[in-house]
Amino acid sequence: MKVLLLANQPERTVRLLRFEGTLKSLGMDVVVPSFHTRSWISIAREARRIILKERPDVLHIFNVPDMIYHNIPSLRGEGFGKLIYDYRSPWGLELSQTFGAPGRVFGERFERELARSADIITSVNRPLAEKVGGFAPDSEIHIIPNYPERSFSEAAAGDEGLSGGLSTGEHSPVIFIGRICTQEGIQKLLSAAAAMPEQEFWIVGDGPFARWLLRNKSANVRVLGWQAHETVARLVKAARICLIPREESVITPYSTDKSVWKLNEYLNMGKLVIASGVVQEEPRKNLMIVRSRGLEEAILRHLDDKPQPMTESDYRYWDGNRDAIKKAYEEVMG
Repeated sequence: MKVLLLANQPERTVRLLRFEGTLKSLGMDVVVPSFHTRSWISIAREARRIILKERPDVLHIFNVPDMIYHNIPSLRGEGFGKLIYDYRSPWGLELSQTFGAPGRVFGERFERELARSADIITSVNRPLAEKVGGFAPDSEIHIIPNYPERSFSEAAAGDEGLSGGLSTGEHSPVIFIGRICTQEGIQKLLSAAAAMPEQEFWIVGDGPFARWLLRNKSANVRVLGWQAHETVARLVKAARICLIPREESVITPYSTDKSVWKLNEYLNMGKLVIASGVVQEEPRKNLMIVRSRGLEEAILRHLDDKPQPMTESDYRYWDGNRDAIKKAYEEVMG
């Protein structure tokens, strides 16, 4: 079976890369085209050309921005056999945060087109599955959560220490990893850090406006920039609490413990996780979901807590999705 996985930036679309590995392990011929442009118009034109050239049995589209896939369903038969639509984020709602109601109407027009054209739909969690199901009530939807690979936890398994004089032990830090921007809650983090000057905070990441957003950070905040994957795992291992300090928004109901990659990376390493702007789908050991306004209080309350011991059933890894992915592909070709 020949499968074409399509995203506008495949090299940065972690979910697509995970699907690619699993499908190859199932013996499928997987094609992942790259685009040397950020222009949506150019990507849309090039995607059509590649589909007509490769003629895959299954075309698997990973949404956002959905507009670039407009009219691709019309290539069915001539360019591809079956269509899978992966609904990993509510693009229309994302647009509404910038453009209001017109943005939502615009984005959901394309979401609806793709959902109704798909032979089956894959999604990351139940809230998103229910939302996309509203566009196509008769569609079969398979939930494939965003669980990390085992390699992240394994990268921190050795005894190799940290360089640069980074603290560990009883003075271990509270850590934030990700893009430094308002959407990820950087202001909430800085406010919490300023309220507890004796506690060190590490920020691992960067962003186009990072210097401006961090201009008034307190002395106990240490900015480490982007780090290699293996180094990030060791930094997480050294932390006492891992933070996801997002503020609540229209996206919050669709952001759950099954869709946030780094949340599951932290939990798989047995760390305490305090998260806001996220919804909990199932009970998870060492995970505390709080309102963003209560983030500072939650950190103070749990600062000296020890994580609960993990058992085998507490871990969530991507390879646990293998059977579900196999079932979805068997169904679409059945």
